[in-house]
Amino acid sequence: MNLANKLTILRIFMVPVFMVFLLHQIPYGDYIAAFVFILAAITDSLDGYIARSRNQITNFGKFMDPLADKLLVSAALISLASMGEISAWVVVIIIAREFTISVLRAVAAAEGHVIAASVWGKVKTISQIVAISLILLDNFPFRYINVPVDTIVLWIAVIFTVISGVDYIRKNKKILDS
Repeated sequence: MNLANKLTILRIFMVPVFMVFLLHQIPYGDYIAAFVFILAAITDSLDGYIARSRNQITNFGKFMDPLADKLLVSAALISLASMGEISAWVVVIIIAREFTISVLRAVAAAEGHVIAASVWGKVKTISQIVAISLILLDNFPFRYINVPVDTIVLWIAVIFTVISGVDYIRKNKKILDS
């Protein structure tokens, strides 16, 4: 097992750790949860960089890396909705897009096609991670100037989520038509 795959597995194990600190009454648990979430998000970039730079891209990594990302983001969004920090409809839109594109990728793979990540997909992921991080940190440091940057970035993330989903479907319509 190479380093990139080990980082992916670490990210999966970080999800329940994140949730324990976020959902239980632990002193400074929300800040520890934010730290764990941000660290896990960093491992996402790091494992991809390592796999590409060392030419260690594996089938395991191709499957598990996106799954780890979806687990992390979904766990954070569902937890934040259950805590009343974000609206459930935001979570539904984001997770519905993830399921839709995952199924599209699975259908494409079954037909021998690979759907690579698009620029819109990468922007979507970054905006979601930034929005979740800001919400976890209670809009720090922007709360001191009373600007709801966390809410603004969450709206941006929802918009990019929809745009990227539509883009993937539009570019891969031939797969759905077959």
